[in-house]
Amino acid sequence: MLRFLTIILIVIVVAGCDTTPEVDKGAVLAKIYGNYLYEADLEGVIPPNTPVNDSIMLVRNFVDNWLRKRMLVRQAERNLTPRQTDFSKKLEDYRNSLIVYTYESELIRQKLDTLVLDREIERYYEENKSDFELKHNIVKVVYVVLTSESKEINRFRKLLKNRTVINMDSLNTISQRHAIAYYIDEESWVKFDELLLQIPLVAYNQEVFLNNNRFVEFVDDPFIYMVLFRDFKIRESISPLEFEYDNIRNIILNKRKQDLLRQMHTDVYEQALRNNDFEIY
Repeated sequence: MLRFLTIILIVIVVAGCDTTPEVDKGAVLAKIYGNYLYEADLEGVIPPNTPVNDSIMLVRNFVDNWLRKRMLVRQAERNLTPRQTDFSKKLEDYRNSLIVYTYESELIRQKLDTLVLDREIERYYEENKSDFELKHNIVKVVYVVLTSESKEINRFRKLLKNRTVINMDSLNTISQRHAIAYYIDEESWVKFDELLLQIPLVAYNQEVFLNNNRFVEFVDDPFIYMVLFRDFKIRESISPLEFEYDNIRNIILNKRKQDLLRQMHTDVYEQALRNNDFEIY
């Protein structure tokens, strides 16, 4: 397939061009300003099992883009001063940055302790509570969505109003069978705004609404919604630990990363100092 396409593209794009001395790269597909595009450069351009006509179009587009890019580079080089086109220092800085970044990433992969214990998270939370002020109202909530014609409405209503562990298990079971949609995880905190995206609950003043409602039932044809608020926290209050758990874990891990890299930088400097590897004039 690739050889067939190559022959077509050689005929269409660069008929009559000089051959290239880099024969290991295959046939020449295009030439411009002394730059060559080789058959080997097509690797990965055509996905497996692509039809012939689509493959030809992909290769044509690739060659066309390659030519256009080099035309623009040539135009830019002609209109810029040698100083403007000298990127040697930037390239050196970029290469050095990539080398250091790769080394640091490998060091983190090999050396970073990623086990964060619950007591570490709890201690960090207690010591930095003031940093965890809520920016949103959050709730612990259970809700079910039924058709307004459902024969199970009273059953759902009783289970939600009389909340026990057993009832929650029963609610989960019958929700799987009869509910259009449901959310039974009453232990997890969710943003109230996100809940409002899931159900058409009207709460013009969220704080007032949460302070005055524990169980809400309303109809939005053809559905009926039942919502039980198990708990809530108002914005600008202290965020609960459960809500910040993953965030704190990431904070601790990031601190460990910074400490690991800082120690590595110090060790490298001190080793070079002991070995008299550098002089300052």
